[in-house]
Amino acid sequence: MNLKSTIKSVLAAGCILMSTYAGAQEVIVTDSTSIQPDAELKKETVTKQGSQRMKVDGIAAVIGEYIILDSDVDLMYKDMQSQGMTTADVTDCQLAGSLMEDKLYAHHAIQDSIIIPDSQINGIVDQQIQGLSQQAGSMEKVLEFYKKESEAELRDEIFQLTKQRQLAQRMRQKIIEEIEVTPEEVRQYYVGMEEKPMFGTEVELSQIVIEPEIPESEKQKVIDRLNEFKADIEENGASFATKAVLYSQDPGNASDGGRITLSRKDAFVKEFKDVAFSLQEGEISDPFETEFGYHIIQVDKIRGQTVELRHIILIPDVTNASVEEAKKEIDTIRSKIVSGKLDFAEAAKAASDEEETKNDGGKLINPRTGDTRFELTKIDPELFKQVESLEEGEVSLVQTQKDRTGRPQFKIMKVTKKIEEHEADYATDYLKIKELALRDKQLEAIDEWQKEKINDTYIKVNGKYRECDFNGDWVKN
Repeated sequence: MNLKSTIKSVLAAGCILMSTYAGAQEVIVTDSTSIQPDAELKKETVTKQGSQRMKVDGIAAVIGEYIILDSDVDLMYKDMQSQGMTTADVTDCQLAGSLMEDKLYAHHAIQDSIIIPDSQINGIVDQQIQGLSQQAGSMEKVLEFYKKESEAELRDEIFQLTKQRQLAQRMRQKIIEEIEVTPEEVRQYYVGMEEKPMFGTEVELSQIVIEPEIPESEKQKVIDRLNEFKADIEENGASFATKAVLYSQDPGNASDGGRITLSRKDAFVKEFKDVAFSLQEGEISDPFETEFGYHIIQVDKIRGQTVELRHIILIPDVTNASVEEAKKEIDTIRSKIVSGKLDFAEAAKAASDEEETKNDGGKLINPRTGDTRFELTKIDPELFKQVESLEEGEVSLVQTQKDRTGRPQFKIMKVTKKIEEHEADYATDYLKIKELALRDKQLEAIDEWQKEKINDTYIKVNGKYRECDFNGDWVKN
């Protein structure tokens, strides 16, 4: 069976548990470590004179060059439960089917010469290792949890899983990347709906954000401090990594000495990448500013289009006086809007500190759909709390929030339009209907591709899984 929603979300999120424990199982079928298409796969331990044949850990299936173990299926349950997902109605057959699909995509990605540079995989692995270490408290605890002897062993297994997952993802993208729907197809899709879907209450929102001004004196303080760090490292041989641990305000990697692996294709702040790729090995940058604060970088190693570096970030403080001034400013703006003396959109263009929205009158764009509507049942919980009680045309009270650096900022919001729950309407909900039509067309293309490739690929399903009612001809007689 196919769990195209529940189970695939687990695989996409990254089941490290599954990979690391599966990797601990030693799998051999013959004296060779390769699996031959006609080999009979059995669960047994065999000892020969002068040599040891290793235990086969319940091979559930072989898909091309990939092996799926019984333990992989068992550990998928544990991983789903660890993520808070219910497994009451999930079967072994469903999980095995989902695993087989993923291996099928990865296998054919290789056949289609889809190449993912090791440097890119290494960058993802570095982030995963850092996240695991931060969550557990230390690398020693991570290794203990995953029963690994060294970080290198853990890193290698995460590398292999990540590469397979990235290959599968690229293969899926390749299948659907050129699929589009025409307006006529959207119309036919809508007309052919046996039952029109219901869309929940939606709102269109605008906001004005006022940030306390950072005094130049505070900016200069952190620049001077970073220059002190640089001088101490260059002139006295101090450790950059130690200073990052002690002083950097980056919660993501300060404990790891500020280490980052960065490729030119990574989605990173432009100013940061520009500096990182301008340095030579061992060189330390001058302090520079990004939207997050002020940084210095030291490049440890350059590997082609990838750099291994360390960085320290310091975030200048706002003063009590600047916070009070910002609060006073937004209070004044709100009073003028509510009294009718000032238009909300014009106020946003003139005064808002949020560059992404100010030029469009503070209008918010739904990042999931790309349009201006937010369905209340699917809205971010924090945003929902801010607007749930507002009527169309109403302006919220002043709200306090924190920006990405932890500094306070103030905002007011307006519900510019409210659309009550309704049955899908072709004219009003065209973009949503188009999204549904495109999704279904993509799923059909994926299903057709999968049927074709199952027939073209060596597949061996074993044991109880041969009795499963899979969505596809996985069990070949």
